[in-house]
Amino acid sequence: MPDLVRREDETGLRASQKAIEALIARENARGIPTDRIVLAGFSQGCAMSLQTGLRHPEKLAGIIGLSGYLPLAAMAENERHPANHDTPIFLAHGTMDPVVAFERAQATLEALQKMSYDVRFKTYPMPHSVCLEEIHDIAAFLREILK
Repeated sequence: MPDLVRREDETGLRASQKAIEALIARENARGIPTDRIVLAGFSQGCAMSLQTGLRHPEKLAGIIGLSGYLPLAAMAENERHPANHDTPIFLAHGTMDPVVAFERAQATLEALQKMSYDVRFKTYPMPHSVCLEEIHDIAAFLREILK
């Protein structure tokens, strides 16, 4: 099991966050308001969706994190932006994930709940992958938040 906490690259995470914020700004320039944008990702993409979404200074429609974790978790509470405190978060994780341990997903859920985020957490009997039931749950979440 990889030690994802000890190996976190704070400089790289923050650079990736800036790149995602630039993508959001580009969508804004194209006429898409931030409150209609959902950040979503799998594995490292999940980490970046949470890293960016919690800190973004404008309200997002939602955050979806699949088979990932909250990076820089010890800093999240102090760095989070109030604009996305009520942003719904959908987290999904396989109970047999050998890449991002299920315990890391549970720790992410607990950290987000401790900060009072609206988190929907779903588990599936699968490894580090995506399953059809998960896709249906993602679709239902998107229909709910983008109505």
